[in-house]
Amino acid sequence: MKSLIATVLLSFAACLNASCVDNPAEPSQQAVKEKKATDQKDPAAKDAKLETATLGAGCYWCVEAVLERTDGIKSVVSGFMGGQVDNPTYEAVCSGTTGHAEVVQLTFDPAVISYEKVIEQFWKLHDPTTLNRQGADAGTQYRSAIFYHTDEQKKIAEESKKKHAKDFDDPIVTEITEASKFYVAKAEHQNFLTNNPYNGYNRAVVWPKLKKLGLEKKQPSEK
Repeated sequence: MKSLIATVLLSFAACLNASCVDNPAEPSQQAVKEKKATDQKDPAAKDAKLETATLGAGCYWCVEAVLERTDGIKSVVSGFMGGQVDNPTYEAVCSGTTGHAEVVQLTFDPAVISYEKVIEQFWKLHDPTTLNRQGADAGTQYRSAIFYHTDEQKKIAEESKKKHAKDFDDPIVTEITEASKFYVAKAEHQNFLTNNPYNGYNRAVVWPKLKKLGLEKKQPSEK
């Protein structure tokens, strides 16, 4: 009998050593999968410290180039927001019939750059007084727009708009609207300056803009 009890105890100990009993400190495979899915849906979800902003300021190639060279901004993705058509193509948006604006959606570290400072950079990188136009680019898709993600962002954007009105000769026409669904542009529209440094538009518009803002030698943030 003693021999049988000893055998049972030894088997139980071996089972514990072999992790037969679940370790509650380790996440399940399902939990890991759910976490990965959440991270893919929200770029800022990977790091709780990061926040998201969405801005329209004319052609997104130029806006992307400036913001991805701004300290504290971790990623910049070009796309479309604010329209009435699902899954719009670049060509459809450019026709001005979908209602979308060309925008960039960025994630930033508020410990390095506040949302208020992001908006200040926004005022500097384009002309917010020209309705549905930036330079030679004309149409509602090139409108100046701030798409806020929280009530706090809305408040900051509205206060900043009033504060910087004095910096321009004409009234600011930037719309401040709640963020809606964001549609990512095709891969060839991402990292456009980096991938096409000698493109005609980049040479005529983007590089001069970076030089004006003192960012022409700054390396873009990694994506």
